[in-house]
Amino acid sequence: MASIHDGPRSPLFRAVPLKGNTTFSRLKEAGASRAMCEAASRAPTGQCTCWGIPFEVKKPLFAKEETVSVPLGCSRVTWLVFMHTTDIEAIDWNEHGFLSPTRGIGRLAEPVADYVFEYRDGTEIRQTILRRHQIGMFSRIWGENCFKAVASSKPFSIPPVHEQVIPPPPGATEGYYGGSQTRVRQPDILPWVNWLWAWENPYPEKRIASLRIEPKGWGVLLSGVSAGNATSLPLRWEPRKKAILNLPKGVLFDRALSEHGLYKQIQIDLGQIISAVPRAIYPNDTWSESYNNQLPEISDREVLVEYTCHRDAKFHVAGRMIAVSDLEKGTKAGPLTPVSPTARRVSFRVIDKTSKRPVPVKLHVHGEAGEYLAPLDRHRFINYGWIEDYAPEFLHQQRHACTYISGEATLDLPIGNVFIEVSKGFEIRPIRRVQRITPATESITIEIERVLPWRERGWVTADTHVHFLSPQTAMLEGSAEGVNVVNLLASQWGELMTNVGDFDGKTTFGSKEAGGDGEWLVRVGTENRQHVLGHISLLGYRGNLIAPLCVGGPDESALGDPVGVLLSEWARQCKSQGGLVVMPHFPNPRCENAANLISGDVDAVEMTSWGNLYGGIDPYSLSDWYRYLNCGYFHAAVGGTDKMTASTAVGAIRTYAHLEEDQAFTYEAWMEAVRKGHTFVTYGPLLEFSVDGHRSGSWISMKSSGGTVEVEWRAATVTVPMTRVELIVNGEIRESQSVGAWEAEGHWSTSIGKSSWIAVLVRGKYADKPEVIIAHTSPVMIPVEGSPFFAAADALTILEQIEGALAYLDTLGTRCEVERHKRMWLTLTSAHRRLHNELHAHGHFHTHTHPHDHPEHRD
Repeated sequence: MASIHDGPRSPLFRAVPLKGNTTFSRLKEAGASRAMCEAASRAPTGQCTCWGIPFEVKKPLFAKEETVSVPLGCSRVTWLVFMHTTDIEAIDWNEHGFLSPTRGIGRLAEPVADYVFEYRDGTEIRQTILRRHQIGMFSRIWGENCFKAVASSKPFSIPPVHEQVIPPPPGATEGYYGGSQTRVRQPDILPWVNWLWAWENPYPEKRIASLRIEPKGWGVLLSGVSAGNATSLPLRWEPRKKAILNLPKGVLFDRALSEHGLYKQIQIDLGQIISAVPRAIYPNDTWSESYNNQLPEISDREVLVEYTCHRDAKFHVAGRMIAVSDLEKGTKAGPLTPVSPTARRVSFRVIDKTSKRPVPVKLHVHGEAGEYLAPLDRHRFINYGWIEDYAPEFLHQQRHACTYISGEATLDLPIGNVFIEVSKGFEIRPIRRVQRITPATESITIEIERVLPWRERGWVTADTHVHFLSPQTAMLEGSAEGVNVVNLLASQWGELMTNVGDFDGKTTFGSKEAGGDGEWLVRVGTENRQHVLGHISLLGYRGNLIAPLCVGGPDESALGDPVGVLLSEWARQCKSQGGLVVMPHFPNPRCENAANLISGDVDAVEMTSWGNLYGGIDPYSLSDWYRYLNCGYFHAAVGGTDKMTASTAVGAIRTYAHLEEDQAFTYEAWMEAVRKGHTFVTYGPLLEFSVDGHRSGSWISMKSSGGTVEVEWRAATVTVPMTRVELIVNGEIRESQSVGAWEAEGHWSTSIGKSSWIAVLVRGKYADKPEVIIAHTSPVMIPVEGSPFFAAADALTILEQIEGALAYLDTLGTRCEVERHKRMWLTLTSAHRRLHNELHAHGHFHTHTHPHDHPEHRD
């Protein structure tokens, strides 16, 4: 094997030339086992650096039966570090097939040799070398570690899969994906393991002339020796610390890691760099006045470096060495500036102002250098990779790290100011507070208060679209975000199935029947999907899981799967099992959902945010929804995040649904409120809206003469500031009113001369962001006698979309058996005919995009 270098060399140590008595290729002649001889080709040779300590490996020294001596010639050294290992030995089973007494496979505390240090003055010191103390076997099993020695390759950081720019290491197989999420590698189970043991010289003023090894019948192999001076055991590192690396102007930091976890621009010898990330610059001076989830700036000149090392270690930066001890003085050393260490363990509580009880919240804490300070049981580095991690955390645009806590947590905090953000949904005012930590600080308690009483007025919140979390994690995140109902959706992704084991068709987690308090609920449903025809969310249904979950091939289902089920069929099965049908991330995929929406198979359409807190409700999504409303097809608006990673917060966009007066909150009551259309969708503002006293989702019939309706609305927010409230009639803005940022109400009288639908939307913006649509109600429908809902241009585009679904089914879609294919074709044709006949009834001439002609077009 070639030499190894797991980092830069410490100038405090030098390699001692070792005159051995054999070679790795001749170990058999020296008496080594067959296993050791076969593995010897993997032993490092040449100039090596291990744990920052240099070694020179040429001819090793092997001792088993006879005493051997080797000159050292070391003077004025406090430490000798040995790179050595032992042969493996069989364990002794008794006649009953047990070990008695047992030292384990590693043969704990078994003496293998005495190392005798011979001084030039004739004195000597004897040290017995015990297995799993000063030395270990060259091959070991998991759990058989050494107590006073370390494997010769030091541990290092690795990036999770989504950050990797290096290929997997040789031999990495099924464990690499999951292992990379640990972000660390401990290379101590390898084909060949040398062990480093540091011996403290009690007489550093005396010259050590030689080393005598007196073996005890077991094979001992010494590969190298290093001599040096350190203030303490050189293999023991101290707790991690942080520093800021200041880069020269115009120089970018390279975050790529070598195979040994080394950065190019900063390394450390007697230790390891844990991480190096661009520094987050928060508005610390105005923290209390900044807004919830506000993003920090990211420095292009400063890198936050985290490290762990020996107290005598040195940074290696831009060709120079900087002593770690210089930073511990609290002053800048070259391009490095120290960051206050986390020196104080603090109990953290968030309580409700009224009940004084701990409540779940979203929490962010950072120090004066912008370093994220996570609770002890949460990640310090949040993994936002798809399907890589499901921890209760939120990473806003990969900059602002947060976690979810039950109301209590323990954090290690630095002495000085820390900057705290606490939030819980849209009805409780978020808090940003600066807290001074002193050596006497033991606890922090923060009170939160509900200031918008929408829950007391009968409104409950929901996220209709969440993936991958466990039900318990979903409940924690939902309650911490103020989301009463989290719909956790099982699904299929090619050959991958997710959350299917969480589905039982009956349990509403958090309900009183399931042992919860009934306020924060999680229900597992399914998102059934097809790549071209579209996706459909099936919520709250009872009984067996509706399968197949996906059809038609990648990337929704497995390669080679036929198109064997329509969205319409999934929807009808869901309704027959008592469920709620939602068109997710509307309108895409934009295909069969047209047939579903006009056939009465769908209860609601979903406005989706994913991880974009600043994008607002997509006008594209609204425009598509409007065309169905214009043709009289009512579907409630709901909000769902389609959360799949930590980059999206549960309830970033959410549904508010109003229960009937005096109706108890249950999952079934929530579904019924959505079916009735008593909903609005929001990024923050809360709404109340009525037309002639009727809530959204209502139908108000008018005579042919039409009339005037009275529209009343109220809006309030504690998160996103409002700018305008607008009245939407048949997809057009009828009224627009500028409003105050936090609270407004108003009234409009508007005339209705034809069948119309009416809704209210709210626009808003943060001071540093563009204006977007941040809330929208479901409409009130007003049919006028003799004036049916119909918009020819919209109807034609809906018809063309259904023809697209038929075209796909007829041509490219992988065919299932004939009878099933015929049934699907007839289902789509039925929806097509319904709308097609309506077009003809209104005398609207049209052409077809897929062969579906008829005599009326040939006149």
